[in-house]
Amino acid sequence: MFLDERLDAAALTSFSFASRKVPEFMNHRLVRCRRCDLVYTDRPPTQASLAHAYHVADYDSADEARDAAAAYFRAIEPILAATAGREAALEIGAGSGVFLEYLADAGYSRLVGIEPSAAAIARTSHRCRSWIREAIFDEQDFEPQSFDLVCCFMTMEHVRDPGQLTDAVMRLLKPGGAFITVTHDYRGTVNRLLGKRSPIIDIEHMQLFSKASLRFLFETARFRSISIESFTNRYAIRYWLRLMPLPRSVKHGVDAVLHALKCDRIKVGLNVGNLVAIGFKAS
Repeated sequence: MFLDERLDAAALTSFSFASRKVPEFMNHRLVRCRRCDLVYTDRPPTQASLAHAYHVADYDSADEARDAAAAYFRAIEPILAATAGREAALEIGAGSGVFLEYLADAGYSRLVGIEPSAAAIARTSHRCRSWIREAIFDEQDFEPQSFDLVCCFMTMEHVRDPGQLTDAVMRLLKPGGAFITVTHDYRGTVNRLLGKRSPIIDIEHMQLFSKASLRFLFETARFRSISIESFTNRYAIRYWLRLMPLPRSVKHGVDAVLHALKCDRIKVGLNVGNLVAIGFKAS
């Protein structure tokens, strides 16, 4: 046992399955695997209920999405040169499509984003609107060996079976292609210090990863040249404040002071233990 269930249906809102929300400190029952170190819910909701929850969720993270996409691209840009080709890329959990625009600028000519949230898709730019499909990822929607790159940022925690998804990605990649994920690290210093009050303890998260569990996941799917590293995220001070485990009244007061001083939107880079994991399909 890692953490007992803490759910309150009456406290759920339209933002409960929206990315970058104020932590509600609710979670499914979580257990930890002694073999691979993955923390996961052994009683997950049905796929249909998850699909519905994400479809109707609100979206309020446009600014943070841009900051996150910039951080992800900085972290993986040196790796892109090692991929076998730059023709086709797939992003699972594409949100409003900001990262796809980075990939287009990097030379990828065929882009596909899968996103279940209608509200997030409604915020896409005109440039990337045609790239995004409103759906839950399904391997059968694509031809085998049809992508040079597959990305999945802050989405692996939300799927019912990350092993199934990773195996599917292996089949969809061309030889020499790369799979890149960004996840939280529950063994990271910040998350260990915060414990149950960490923002990664969330009703959305079906599992929580560590470096060990990510390596096990990639190795089991037969990826090679695996690397797993932490990196720095850069967000506005007001967003970091939202994630702190403080009473809401305190957050509102501090936010009001920061806004009055015109410093609430100053960007600050912090390494809070998020992990970027990269694996390659054999050439």
